[in-house]
Amino acid sequence: MSNERILMVLTNHTKITDDHKTGLWLEEFAVPYNTFKEQGYDVKVTSIDGGEVPLDPNSIPEEEKDEWKDAQEELKNTAKLTKEDSEGFDAVFLPGGHGTMFDFPDSETLQLVLQEHAEADKVIGSVCHGPAGLVNVTYKDGTPLVKGKKVNGFTDEEEKDMGLDPHMPFLLETKLREKGGDFVSGDSWSDFSVRDGNLVTGQNPMSSQSAANKVVEALQS
Repeated sequence: MSNERILMVLTNHTKITDDHKTGLWLEEFAVPYNTFKEQGYDVKVTSIDGGEVPLDPNSIPEEEKDEWKDAQEELKNTAKLTKEDSEGFDAVFLPGGHGTMFDFPDSETLQLVLQEHAEADKVIGSVCHGPAGLVNVTYKDGTPLVKGKKVNGFTDEEEKDMGLDPHMPFLLETKLREKGGDFVSGDSWSDFSVRDGNLVTGQNPMSSQSAANKVVEALQS
């Protein structure tokens, strides 16, 4: 069994507009969570505000997936992310869901935790809208975390396909490019993820497994 410790950080944001609910995208949490647990990793599940984590209604499968039950149980009462979480972990993983676009980028605690992990060259992984948590993170010298690195995330084209681009505070692909990231992507709605050293990013819900696998690879290399 492995003694690696993984910090997972989730959104608490519940709506895009008054009539469009959002939150965490379940698959992007449950699949990596299970992957890390299968490796024997110790997983701590946190969220920006703590407490119950809302699920994007569109991400809840019509039939309960038994293999996701343990992961879903974790969502009922998560620990609040604190500055203390910047130490004691081997990797951080940020699942997506549109909620992350609203509460990840401006969370000073999340920025600090990710900065400390980046400075220590620890593994940082994210998928779909999870990379929203990376856009304002810098090294201590002010260099953006993603600058000069191959990165990926929910593409502008996929956002426009969903018709939600007018309601977003920014477009994720555009913002990652603005921060100096070398944005690479696969076909819309297909599995695509990329690893650049200890930074792992995945494109969409379909990329949850491959992004998690790349985090494991990074931890084992």
